[in-house]
Amino acid sequence: MTTPPANAPFLVGDRVRGTTYVPPDLRKREAPERFEGVVVQVGSGYPKVDAEGDFLWVRLADCTERQSLVADTEPSP
Repeated sequence: MTTPPANAPFLVGDRVRGTTYVPPDLRKREAPERFEGVVVQVGSGYPKVDAEGDFLWVRLADCTERQSLVADTEPSP
């Protein structure tokens, strides 16, 4: 597991909202969706993947998780 960047704007446990990340190869079948939930992981855990963008994993109220880019996520009031 990798260490999140020191400048990560979110921490595990933060409440956030944003738009899900859909990988390029899935964009013909899936569309990004809005979400709101709690950060459960900062960074993908894979250094080469995190080099493409800073990722978050967020747990929703229904206990499912969504992946998003930090740039597409904001604190939830």
